[in-house]
Amino acid sequence: MQPAQADGFSIGFDWSDLERCTSGHPNVVGSPAFDLRGTPAGTVSIRLTLKDLDVPAYDHGGGTVRYGGEGSVPAGAFRYRSPCPPDGRHTYEWRADALDASGRVLATATASRQYP
Repeated sequence: MQPAQADGFSIGFDWSDLERCTSGHPNVVGSPAFDLRGTPAGTVSIRLTLKDLDVPAYDHGGGTVRYGGEGSVPAGAFRYRSPCPPDGRHTYEWRADALDASGRVLATATASRQYP
C-alpha cells in the first residue's frame, strides 16, 4: 500500500482482491482494507469516498467508520460501487476525511491509482 500525504495524515489501500470489472456497470462490493497513518488527535470517525478522476460526476459512494485509534480499516467495513471503466484505464482516488465528534473535518488524505 502506498500512502498519500495530506497534513501528516495519510492513507493506503489494497485492491488486490477486487473482482475485475470493465463493463461500465460497477458491482456493489465490500470496501478494500485501508492503512491509516498520522490520524489527528480527536478523530472519532473516518469518512471514505471513491472518485473516478476521469468521470468525477459518477458517484461511487463510500462509507463512514468509527475510529478508536486503529491503524487500519478492515476490508468490508462498508459497501460501495466498484471501479468499472468501460473504455480503458481510469484513475481512481480514495479520499479519507478524519472527523471529530461534531463532524468537523480535522484532516484529509487521498490515495489514487489506475484501474484496471
